[in-house]
Parts: sequence; C-alpha cells; structure tokens
Amino acid sequence: MESRRRVRVTGTVQGVGFRPFVYREATALSLSGYVRNDSAGVLIEVQGRPDDIAELCRRLVESPPPLARVESVEAVVVPPAAGDARFVIDASVDDGAANAPVSVDTATCEDCLREVDDPRDRRYGYAFTNCTNCGPRFTIVRSVPYDRPATTMAAFRMCAECEREYHDPGDRRFHAQPNACPACGPRLLFVSPGGDELAAGDGALAAAADALRGGSIIAIKGLGGYHLAVDAGNGWAVAELRRRKQRDDKPFALMAGDAAAAAALVELDDEAVAVLTSPRRPIVLAPRRPGATVASGVAPGLPERGVMLPYTAMHHLLVRSVGRPLVVTSGNRSDEPIAHEDDDAVDRLGPIADALLMHDRAIHIRCDDSIVRAGGAAPQVLRRSRGYAPEPIALPFTAGRAVLAVGAELKSTIAVTKGTTVVASHHIGDLEHLPAYRAFLQAVEHLPRLYGVVPEAVAHDLHPEYLSTKFAAELDLPAIGVQHHHAHAAACLVDHGRDGRVLALAFDGHGYGPDGTLWGGEFLLADFEACERVGHLAPVPLLGGSAAVREPWRMAAVWLRHAAGDAAAIDRVGRLDRRVGALLGTGPGTATTSMGRLFDAAAALVVGRARASYEGQAAIELEALARTVPLGGAPALPFEERREGGCLVLDPAPVLRALLAAEGGPAAAAMFHESVGHAAARGAATLAAAHGVGTVALTGGVFQNARLSAIVARALDAQGLEVLVHRRVPPNDGGISIGQAAVAAAQAR
Repeated sequence: MESRRRVRVTGTVQGVGFRPFVYREATALSLSGYVRNDSAGVLIEVQGRPDDIAELCRRLVESPPPLARVESVEAVVVPPAAGDARFVIDASVDDGAANAPVSVDTATCEDCLREVDDPRDRRYGYAFTNCTNCGPRFTIVRSVPYDRPATTMAAFRMCAECEREYHDPGDRRFHAQPNACPACGPRLLFVSPGGDELAAGDGALAAAADALRGGSIIAIKGLGGYHLAVDAGNGWAVAELRRRKQRDDKPFALMAGDAAAAAALVELDDEAVAVLTSPRRPIVLAPRRPGATVASGVAPGLPERGVMLPYTAMHHLLVRSVGRPLVVTSGNRSDEPIAHEDDDAVDRLGPIADALLMHDRAIHIRCDDSIVRAGGAAPQVLRRSRGYAPEPIALPFTAGRAVLAVGAELKSTIAVTKGTTVVASHHIGDLEHLPAYRAFLQAVEHLPRLYGVVPEAVAHDLHPEYLSTKFAAELDLPAIGVQHHHAHAAACLVDHGRDGRVLALAFDGHGYGPDGTLWGGEFLLADFEACERVGHLAPVPLLGGSAAVREPWRMAAVWLRHAAGDAAAIDRVGRLDRRVGALLGTGPGTATTSMGRLFDAAAALVVGRARASYEGQAAIELEALARTVPLGGAPALPFEERREGGCLVLDPAPVLRALLAAEGGPAAAAMFHESVGHAAARGAATLAAAHGVGTVALTGGVFQNARLSAIVARALDAQGLEVLVHRRVPPNDGGISIGQAAVAAAQAR
C-alpha cells in the first residue's frame, strides 16, 4: 500500500546538486512527488512503498552530493495524492526568512578540468567552467533561495545549450547557478593600469601569461577578489612587488600547478597533500624544500612557505601557460582588504600592477584565501575564509538567543548564532583601515540576512576603543561585553564541541582586561557562561603603547629592566636603539601581562629584531631560529612563581637574565621556547589540580607557534591532562567572534 511523506532537509543543501540527487534517487526507487528549494532548505514530498521512502531518507543522510552538509532529515506523514506518478523538480519558493546555509566557494572539480583540457569540448580553454559540484557560491550570492536571479550571474543569459544542461535533471549542470560557456558567460579582459582594454578572451589569458614570464606584476581577479602575481623565480620581480606594495618582509604565498609541483617547493606529508588538494584549496604552510627554484625574497628568513593550487579554471590555465610557480598575494596595499570591484582594483592596484587580468562577473562578497598550517597532530586553520566561510559550525548547545558577534579589531570576522550552529564570516581584515571597516559593515548587513537571523543581542569585546565595540554600542540591541580571552577560550570549546569547564591558557598580543590593564598571558577557568582568572604572566609596563608592537626593542628594554635593572637594559638594548634610556625614563605606562610581547622581547635579544614590518614577525623569526634544535634539545629554565591576589604569577626574570648572558643563536631561541613551554605546563598542571579540572585548552595567537604548542601539549599529556588545540577555528583574533557569539548565546539558555 502506498504512503506519502513530507521530508524537510536542512543544512548546506542549496547550490550543491541536492535536488537533482533527490530526483535521481527517487526516480530509481519508482517514487512520485516533488523536490524544491525554499528559504528553510529543501522540501520533498514523496509517495510510494513505505520501504522505498525509508530507503530514500537513508540515502539523503548517508550518500548526499559531495558539497552537501546535511544537518537533519525530518519526515511526517501526509495524505496520499492522486494524479501524476512522476517525480519532478519544482521551482524554488521564497516563503519567509532565510534558513538555508549557502555553500562555500569550491575549487573546479576534475570533471570540469577534463572539459577545459579537451580540445573537442565546447568549454575547451574556458576560464569560467563549473558545474553543480564546484565553482563560486558564497561570493556571488546576494540572497536566498540560492537561484541564478539571486546571484551576480543574473547578468548573463544562458545560451540554448547551457539552458538545456541547466534544465536536464540528468545533467551534471542541472541548476548549476553559475553555469556558463564561451558563448554566453563571463569573459576575461586584459587591461592597462588605467583600465584600458588591451586584449579579451583567450587573448587576455595569453597576454597575462606572456607578461608574467617577462617579469611583470599582474593583478588577477579570482573568485573572491584580486591577487597580485609575479613569476616566483624572478628575484627582481618579487623585490619590485614588495617595493610597490610596501610589504617589506611579510611572506608571499605561492601557486603551483599541481601537488607534485608544490612538493618541489615544500615538504608535504599525506595529510598536507589532502588539505592542499581538497575542494577548499587553502594556502598550506609547510617546511620549505632546500634548493627549490624560488626567489629568496618570497619568504625571507622563514623555514616555511605558503603554497596553494589553482582553484578556478582560469588559474589552472594561467599557471600551466606560464609554466612555473607564481607568487600570488592579496590584491591590496599593505594591510588593506583585498580589492574585489573592478573600479576599485584600477584605483588601488593600478599604481602597483603593470596590467590587470579581470573579468565581467561581479563579486558580491570579497573573500580572501584561507591559510592552514600542515604538520603537527593535525592541520590548523589560521585564517578561515574562502573554502571554509561561511560554513556553519555546530554549537555544543542550543543557542538561547540569536546573537550578532562583532569580533575584535585585528583579523576581524563577525558571527551569528542560529539554533545549534554559529556562522562566522570570511576574514575581513584590520578595522583600523577604512576599507576594512566598510567591509565589516557590509558583512554585518549581509550575513544575518543570508542566514535569516534577526539578532536579539550583540556581543562585543570589552576594549572601549575598538571600532567594533563602538559599533555595537550604536545598535538598538542589548549589548553583551565578552572579555577578549574568555572569547578565545570559548572559541576553542566550540572547535572541539565541548560544553564543560576547562583551564584555558590564553596567550596572545593583548586584550583588554576588566581591571583596565592589557592581558595576554592568562590562565583562566572558563566555560561558556563564566570565566575566572587564576593565573597570569608577571605584569610589566607597555611603554610607548602601540609603538611597542612595531618596535620589539621597547619590550626587551622593559623586560630586561624588570629582570636585571636599568643599566643592563640600556647596555644590551642600546645596541638596537639609542632611545632606550629615554624610554625607560618615561611614565609608568599601562601594565600588560602579554605573552606575545614577552616573545617580542626575546626575539629582540636573540634574533636582534628591533623593528617589525608585520604583525608577529619577531616571534615568527624566533621560532624559525629555534627549529634547528630538536624539541627537548635545550634546557628549560624555571620561571619564578608567586601568589598575588589569589592568582599564580609566573615571572620569566631568570630566563631573561640567561638570555642577557647568552650570545643569541638557535640554542638561546630553543632554550626560551622550552622554558616558556614547561613553565606554562607546570602552572597549568598546578592550577588544574587545585580546581579539579582535567582539560586544558591552548588558545590565543601565541599558540600559532607550533613549537611552543608541542612543548606545552607534551608536558601536559605527561601529567595526564587532556589538551585541546585549535583546529577548525583560528586560535588568533579571527576566532574571537565565534567565541563571543557562543558566550552570549549560552548565557541566555
């Protein structure tokens, strides 16, 4: 006897080939009914034998299309319908607030690449080839349900052949919203720095390849914005790109043609290859391979290189045509967000690039490349953007209210909560730059609307001068301040799906503390609802304010004065900057417990890094120097420990005195890492035992340091403690909005 079920499927199920998948499976099972997209996800009504309906529901969960992420399948009995015995795909319905996650942008699939490389195929050499299983999604969608009129592809009317594919449920391009071909789709343009057309179509790609081989700097429009590219083996071109972009030392990323070409540049294990070749296509940080034919200026002085593979047909064709790896770096001036609109690209990148390779498909939301560090216990996401955002992340509880979280100031992201998930935006940038703040405002408008979230509260950092905090205060919503390091700890809990109390080691540059000082070397008893400070690094004054971040010699002077007196500080740090005496004669300054600034001080003493041209440079170089010494191959000097105000205070004075006596070099760098790591682990073990906690979370930007993380994790594991390390959510400020959202949502449950 026949029965009928109405089946609601939620998750990332639009724009990923879910409807044709349902059509094929239902037809194969001789079921009748329909499937359609609506604002809540996918709705199916299906009629036939009960066993066949149950089998269809099983397949929805166990074998969905590659890009689908099924969260739930709920079926209810409805009365059988007489009439048509076919199964059909109905038109999408916009029937209320959006509730259907939009798929992330994904790399061109192997089926499409075969067509691009086949001279007999009508898409041979076509830079915008895609299908239901690949291509742009988040960066082109304006609203949901996800259909072509709601994307930037609405400007392109499909030709008859593309229309046939689009409407054929048996075709790989059925309802592929970016579907196009050379006859009807976007086209490439090669233009001068002023925007004058020089070549179009295949000629544009050939002209760009010729220019790159000749040493030119080319701005290239990709999925989520523009890159600046040069031949990675051309030392002059790499240096000229640095000069024009005003990027002195910060490493550039590389694009290699395939995994084999990438393995000639960096050392890749199987797990790193899996990340590199995944549809997400992030930049993967891995140890540099000696002897690789890459200009020294690509990543000066660093043991790692960032490598990615082509993720559009255009990149695939371009890299193959050039015939060697390219430097592919964000299309911006130093620290600004990437350009994604053509006029803006001409204005901002025209003075940097010798020409621009652009196209006429608009990008609605800019989305920079994601960055993942390979190696260690598991890959770690350091920047969560293209390929990862805005994929929802499960919360370990049901949100008590819909929250908009506006993040911090640096590495800005925003996030919203909805039910049992948190959705974080793409990487926005540093809000101190006006273009980044404008991108922040766009994200605040776009992300909640895309996910049908009407915020009931706004979560923000405690720092009163952050632009995100000021923005939150202007909203007509209850404002919930979340301490910076509590947000870091909560982000780590979300990453691991945990909902209990942990001892969090929150080590970073700095975050505003409730006492008005700048925290950054914290031991916190934390869960989603509450956070208690139970230990911290010894406080010292942050002399010079933000100048101390750019000039590590300042923190070296402050810490040496603390450890060995003014005379020792002036003598040693005076070699780096003659202003040290005047600095130490200034006022008291705001107190800081920042572990990041302690690493800066050590880098100034050991590496001689007096000034940093990018965030974290000093600490990165210190870690790089230590890598030549095996873990455990240097002594771990003890920190002084004392109790103040109910907190355990760790004082690194003995270690700094040892650095003062040392001559620098790898041994000193390794000794510093071992000393900090073992002191942190000892303090954590003591506090965990005192408070009856068995789990320690390592969070904050300092724990991007793989060596320090490994030392601390090993020592804690030896004490029988469980250790949580960030994997999917960045440990740096890119994860702050996720932690803020979780804390604010949990406090209302």
